[in-house]
Amino acid sequence: MSAIHPWLLALSLGWASGAAALETLTVCADPNNLPFSNKAREGFENKIVELVAQELDKQISYVWWAQRRGYVRNTLNEAKCDLWPGVASGIERVATTRPYYRSTYVFVTRASSHLQDLTLDDSRLRALSIGVQLIGNDANNTPPAHAIASRGIVANVHGYMLYGNYAHPNPPAAIMIAVADGTVDVAMVWGPLAGYFAQRSSVALAVSPITSLSPSPWPMTFDVSMGVQLQNGALLDEVNTALARRKAAIDDILRQYSVPSCVAPAPVAVQEVAGASECHLSEMVRRDGSRNNGTA
Repeated sequence: MSAIHPWLLALSLGWASGAAALETLTVCADPNNLPFSNKAREGFENKIVELVAQELDKQISYVWWAQRRGYVRNTLNEAKCDLWPGVASGIERVATTRPYYRSTYVFVTRASSHLQDLTLDDSRLRALSIGVQLIGNDANNTPPAHAIASRGIVANVHGYMLYGNYAHPNPPAAIMIAVADGTVDVAMVWGPLAGYFAQRSSVALAVSPITSLSPSPWPMTFDVSMGVQLQNGALLDEVNTALARRKAAIDDILRQYSVPSCVAPAPVAVQEVAGASECHLSEMVRRDGSRNNGTA
């Protein structure tokens, strides 16, 4: 599971029996985790769930659950919710829909630093202060954390916990603040978080997909789905149909929130740089810090 990106590792999700008889769609979500979700329903997952509920002709009720380990035990296994958006496609112990987006980890730097075209194999990383997202002290960590450690780059790396301090708004965003204020020179961040906060930063930030010059055991791109309880095939089918019918509107929401969009990669044998051609930075900050109109 170590290759799954942070939110997908930490999350697990939703369920309910007798979905066809439900008038309310009960959704599990984090109350303080933009750009994904919050109690004010301002996140892109909140907006996408609204589209799904409209298609199912149901009203939404939320169970707010902070992003922590134990989600499966505390929510799925106790049948608190019908649905959980934003989970890794194919994750164990839940039934997942077809992916409704695919995104990637990215490098984030200050535009003024001119750290362009970084890859995991760039020698400059050994002399830079690097921020990486961490899940815990064990082997279940983010792909960038594993990738950078495997190259012997450790002493200059600073970890930023995904769970963070819930006394502050959107605690996972601390790593983006660290880049903007110069605490670190470069950060390796899950794309949706990076795109959203880079676009809103008062300091111009440059964003680019994390790539490697050689094949890596730690993929940086992931498909994202919604999940339901394993035995709830009826709801799974309904949500799949809703996601397909509202695909254009979903894609528009993702662009509005500056989510990096990726396509399925070509076979590694035909890639010159692993992952280099599969992602683009739609509605994001370009590498030079200028705003992108979606044509990148």
